Amino acid sequence: MEPDNIFSNRSSLLINNRAGAGAGAGAEAAAIGAEEVDRNETLDRRGSYKPLTIFRAIRGITCLSILLSTALMMLIYLSPLTFVLVRFFSLRYSRRLVAFFFGRWLSMWPFLFEKINGTKVVFAGDRVPDSERVLLICNHRTEVDWMYLWNLALRKSRIGYVKYVVKSSVRNAPIFGWAFYVVEFLLLDRKWELDEPIIKSYLSSFQDKRDPLWLIIFPEGTDFTEQKMLKGQQFAEIRGLPKLENVLMPRTRGFIACLSQLHSSLDAVYDLTIGYNYCCPRFIDNLFGIDPAEVHIHVRRIPINDIPTSEDALSGWLYEAFLKKDKLLTYFKRHSHFQSSGIEKELDTASGLSNFVLIILCTVLMLRFTFSSFLWLKLYVACSCLYLTGATYANWKPVPLFS
Repeated sequence: MEPDNIFSNRSSLLINNRAGAGAGAGAEAAAIGAEEVDRNETLDRRGSYKPLTIFRAIRGITCLSILLSTALMMLIYLSPLTFVLVRFFSLRYSRRLVAFFFGRWLSMWPFLFEKINGTKVVFAGDRVPDSERVLLICNHRTEVDWMYLWNLALRKSRIGYVKYVVKSSVRNAPIFGWAFYVVEFLLLDRKWELDEPIIKSYLSSFQDKRDPLWLIIFPEGTDFTEQKMLKGQQFAEIRGLPKLENVLMPRTRGFIACLSQLHSSLDAVYDLTIGYNYCCPRFIDNLFGIDPAEVHIHVRRIPINDIPTSEDALSGWLYEAFLKKDKLLTYFKRHSHFQSSGIEKELDTASGLSNFVLIILCTVLMLRFTFSSFLWLKLYVACSCLYLTGATYANWKPVPLFS
């Protein structure tokens, strides 16, 4: 479920005099390169931050079972009402209901990471307001980066309004495919001739400033590896651009398409940079709570009026944003944190626990209804499953009867 990879590179449009602006960052990163390689190798030899014990394995499997079962029941029982019936009459209220109910389910993930697994999530940089419509860009270190961005969205009461750009194959994933369909993630095929009209059609329904929106893009298009980084450096050398040491070359076509269409309705762009202590986690590490020890997210808020609108200027702006990310991650490697850390409060344990318990109780009630003797209820469940399967596969959404 890795974010979409169609962000074709347009960085060649940058003029060569941008190279001087970032040359110092490349030289500084190279100077500590050997030290960081040694440090990373040491971390790899240590293995996971916490050992995988029987307790952690049972706890992780139990949590995953709860998350999947609660998601399934909410999708079956609530989707026909919130996503279908209400949507025929009001797109805005349909999205608000979906955000309210399914946002509560999504809130279980940050609670799992921070309170159950004990992962420390630290925010640095700009403290952003709670109610902005934004486009977010983030570096892509590992397969689970996107899940930790929910931790920020929850603190800003926007977790139900988060939309990710993801590859269309995720629609085939059991339960998650239905969920991504209902919460309206942007599903793409990684072929620009097919994806361009999909992006335009999708974003055309998000033009109303009254509708909350957090659209999240990973411009690198894939997770970071040393090999991919070296290929990017070769490209940068050919183009006369500063080399990036800690991030990949950003691919700008999808970013430009999204920002251009939403520009007039956005308040800002949030530039997020994520780093991990001590290892980059996999999904299974998150599930069992063995990695990471700490997640650090640096937030930079850029008002929408400070961002250029032409394609050439946007290409240059995005590349310079990744040069800044590169410097931030160089500092992070040295100090294991970003500057100006601690800008957000910890999650409230009581609130998270009560939400967790409430959703479990509702799920138990729905399960009891599902296996009851009421024929009409069995028919409702069957029709809901058939609809979600067909509509997710076809990516068909109800069209409001009233504009």
